[in-house]
Amino acid sequence: MGHEVDEYLGRLPTDQREALESLRRTIRSVVPGVEETIRTRVPAFRYKDRPLVSIGAGKRHLSLFIMYGGVLKTHQDELGGLDTSNTVIRFTPDKPIPTPLVRRLVKARVGEIDDSRSGT
Repeated sequence: MGHEVDEYLGRLPTDQREALESLRRTIRSVVPGVEETIRTRVPAFRYKDRPLVSIGAGKRHLSLFIMYGGVLKTHQDELGGLDTSNTVIRFTPDKPIPTPLVRRLVKARVGEIDDSRSGT
């Protein structure tokens, strides 16, 4: 399925492609073996058969979609200065989301999925 993500990224301008490929590498480093697919026309990552995060490109910004749960709300103190809404962080190639923050957010989302599967 990763080939669909490669095709999506391959159609983007160089700066957007490089920024999203970096984000993709970070996500994959946090969750080795994460499933990659295209959902709602953007690259999506699934963990334990559940939506984890998605990434996408628009005309004026890139996005990291945190999907569900309260991750953005519980990490709002760390998101100061970033353009966010309920489930998305918007950014530009020249001002990417800091990698350590991406790692924390993805780990928190993994924790939400693990907790929901264990009934806690």
